[in-house]
Amino acid sequence: MLKLYGIPNCDTVKKARVWLTENGQEYEFVNFKNNAPTQELIGSWLTQIPLEKLLNKKGTTWRKLSDEEKAAAENQAGALALMAAQPSVIKRPVLDKDGQFFVGFSAENYQGIFA
Repeated sequence: MLKLYGIPNCDTVKKARVWLTENGQEYEFVNFKNNAPTQELIGSWLTQIPLEKLLNKKGTTWRKLSDEEKAAAENQAGALALMAAQPSVIKRPVLDKDGQFFVGFSAENYQGIFA
């Protein structure tokens, strides 16, 4: 089964959920707020998604971090710890389709994934 990770009130996550439903894709939604991803899970995502793409440096959560926290996220171990502690810094949604991981949403990308 597909898994979609994210935060329910995120507009991009909402769009992905609507697209999946409208295109007949059954999925399990995993809410970061209630079920934060582990460092192991995030590490598995990073085997296929570059850190620069998974770590959201444009969001409010990132801007609120201290300079020390931002500096610690410059290497993979520090970024893993940060993303596990504060999942809001993970770009969303993360889609797990049969062990293949995708981040972000656009209708065009999802059409390609499910073609």
